Amino acid sequence: MCAQTPPTLLKLARQALLRDETLDMSALDKLPMELLPALFKEALTGRHTMTVKAMVAAWPFPCLPVGALMKTPDLETLQAVLAGVDMELQRKIHSRRRKLQVLDLSKKHHEFWSIWAGAEKGDCSAEAPDEQQVVKVLPRYALRRLLKVVADLWLRPCFHAEHIETLELMMISWDMLKLSQVSPFLGWMRNLRKFFLANTIKNVFIIGNRTTDREENCIRKFISQFYKLDCLQYLSMNGIYFLRDHLHLVLGCLMAPLETLSITSCNLSQSDLNSLSECPKLFQLKHLDLKRVCLMDLDVKPLQILLENVADTLQSLDLESCWMMDSHLQLLISALSKCTQLANVSFYDNDFSMHNLTNLLQHTANLSKMNVEQYPAPLECHDELGYISIERFTQLCAEQIDRLRAIRQPKCISFATLICSRCG
Repeated sequence: MCAQTPPTLLKLARQALLRDETLDMSALDKLPMELLPALFKEALTGRHTMTVKAMVAAWPFPCLPVGALMKTPDLETLQAVLAGVDMELQRKIHSRRRKLQVLDLSKKHHEFWSIWAGAEKGDCSAEAPDEQQVVKVLPRYALRRLLKVVADLWLRPCFHAEHIETLELMMISWDMLKLSQVSPFLGWMRNLRKFFLANTIKNVFIIGNRTTDREENCIRKFISQFYKLDCLQYLSMNGIYFLRDHLHLVLGCLMAPLETLSITSCNLSQSDLNSLSECPKLFQLKHLDLKRVCLMDLDVKPLQILLENVADTLQSLDLESCWMMDSHLQLLISALSKCTQLANVSFYDNDFSMHNLTNLLQHTANLSKMNVEQYPAPLECHDELGYISIERFTQLCAEQIDRLRAIRQPKCISFATLICSRCG
C-alpha cells in the first residue's frame, strides 16, 4: 500500500472556505493575502461562482489575470468574474486593501500565478512576494477609479461598460464581419480615455460572392462608434489594414481633442495624410507617432501643417522608419523649429543627407526642452556598395554633435544605422 500525503493546513483551510458559499467580502478582507491566489484558482476551477464573485470584489492586488486560468471559456464563471468587478466598482466605500486596476482575460501565461505558487511551496523565499514584483502598479487617481480590461477575444460585458477607461483590442485574424459584431460594445464605453487597436489581418468572408460593399459597411459600422467616445484622449492604431482611405472617417468622429495619436505600421494614402491637417481635434496633440508609416511617395505638406498647428503643445514626435528622404525633411524643418515644447524626436531609419541633417539641427537648436534626439546616420556614411563605413559614420556623426554643442548642450542624442527590431 502507498501512503497518501496528508493535505497541508493551507489546503484544508481552502477547502473549508470553498464549502462556505455564503462567503462575503468582509470575511475575505480578514484573510491573509497570501492565501487568496491559491484559493481563487481552486474556486475558479471548481466553479464556485459565488466565491469567485466575492473574491473578485475583494481582490487586494492591482492585477487579476483570470484568463490564464480559464483553459476553456465558461460563461457562468466569466459572468461571476464580471459581476464581482461590477460589485466593487459600484461600492460607495472602498477598502484600502482593494486595488484591482487590471482585469486580464487573455489566455497568455502570467507570472502572477507562478510567483504565488512558488511562494506557497516555499520556493526561493519563505516570505510572500511583494505585489509590486507581480505586476506594475498603475498610477492612482484621487477622484476617479480606473479599470483596464485586456482580452484576446471580445466578450459581451456583464458589468457597466462606462467604468472602462482603457481598452486594448488585439484583433488577431479577425475579419471585418467579426469586427462589426463587436462594434456596439465599443459605443457603450462612454468614459473610454485610452483605446489601443492592434493587429487586424485582412480575411476573406467565407461567403462565396463577397462584395467590397459589405466589407465597407462593416468598416463604417465600427468607425461610427467613435462618435460615442466623448472622453477619448489617447488613440493608438497599429497594423490596421482597413485604415487606408478611412482615416478621415475616424478623425471626423472624434468628439474631444486628442492628446496622443499613434498610427504605426499602417499603409496610408495621400487622402489619409491630408486628413491630419484638416481635423481640429488634433490641434492640441502632445504626442504624435507615425512609426513605420511609409511616406516615400506621399506629399508631406499636410504633416507640415499639422506640426504648425500643434507647435505650442507637441512634446514628442516619432517618424522612425517612414521611408523619408531629403525632400520630405526640407518641408518639415521650418514647422519643427516652431515646436517649442518638443522634448523627444526620432527620425531613425530614414534617408537624409549630411547637409539636411545639419540644417535640421541648426533649426531646432533653440528648442530648450529637447531631451531625447534620435537621427539616422547621414547617407554619406555609406560606401559605393551601400554598406556603412564605420570610419565615415564616426567622423560625420561626431561633426554633427560638435555643431549642435556649439549652440546648446544636447542631453541625449544618438545617430544610428538600421535599427534592430528586437533590441531597438
